[in-house]
Amino acid sequence: MPEPGCDNDTVSPTPAQQARAAAIAAEITARLAAVTFAPPGTVADRMTRCGHSGCRCHAGPPRPHGPYHQWTRKKNGKTATRILTDEQLADYGPWFDNRKRLRELAAELEELSLAIAGADPRRNRQPARTRAGPARPKKRNHRLRIVRAAPA
Repeated sequence: MPEPGCDNDTVSPTPAQQARAAAIAAEITARLAAVTFAPPGTVADRMTRCGHSGCRCHAGPPRPHGPYHQWTRKKNGKTATRILTDEQLADYGPWFDNRKRLRELAAELEELSLAIAGADPRRNRQPARTRAGPARPKKRNHRLRIVRAAPA
């Protein structure tokens, strides 16, 4: 059942666009059927320097510590970071790959949708103009300035 107020009969994707959308939908369906986990966030390998001035990471040339596998994500609106061991990265790596591929497919589907909407012949139609009412005066923020007279 189409959404109320939505008329898609005049928007016609090309056969190639329809085929690509079907292929993306099929891959998303297959991925979702096979996906067990897809954690949010990203994993990056980081090299760090410590605070000891005589350490090898401050030598010339520097040899930083690491690599450390850093998993970063948002948790309750704040950035949460966790260092993963090599063993954890090996276990969770396919999960992060699942998340990345699903996001890529969604982005590709969005891009295809934008291309179809951009080719819609109705896109150049201007919205109906409304009658402008009387101009309102601008609000000004007046500060009270206290001037004290100097003693005589």
